[in-house]
Amino acid sequence: MREKILAVMEKNSRIDIKDLAILLGESEVAVANEIAEMEKENIICGYHTLINWDNTSDEKVVALIEVKVTPQRGMGFDKIAERIYQYSEVNSVYLMSGAFDFTVFIEGKTMRQVAQFVSEKLSPMESVLSTATHFVLKKYKDHGTVLVDEVHDERMLITP
Repeated sequence: MREKILAVMEKNSRIDIKDLAILLGESEVAVANEIAEMEKENIICGYHTLINWDNTSDEKVVALIEVKVTPQRGMGFDKIAERIYQYSEVNSVYLMSGAFDFTVFIEGKTMRQVAQFVSEKLSPMESVLSTATHFVLKKYKDHGTVLVDEVHDERMLITP
């Protein structure tokens, strides 16, 4: 039942317990108890709303930063990640395989604010060897949801 609850809630976290129970063929109490248990076990870690900020008047800059580090003896990657994710600007931190160690997603009001975060907070950390910042120019799909209207080709179709 857990996997089914998670699959439905990942797509629509606002689904009513009653509707979810009907969909799964379970009792409301059983579904509610299972959700509560998954929250306690930190399987369900929060409920977020996906907002297309491009359709609002708020200006936001999202950046993906590749970070190479040298783990300190006895600290490992976890301690470095913890230092990074403590900053309020940081939305996500992922340990990666490949050419760099962490992917850090941050949000700011301007590119300058993002650049200041990188130059004043992230780069000076003793374990950080290098960073590469990439700015998100446009989101087409986020968390499985298409954020743009369908593009219609207005050119005339010519057939032989």
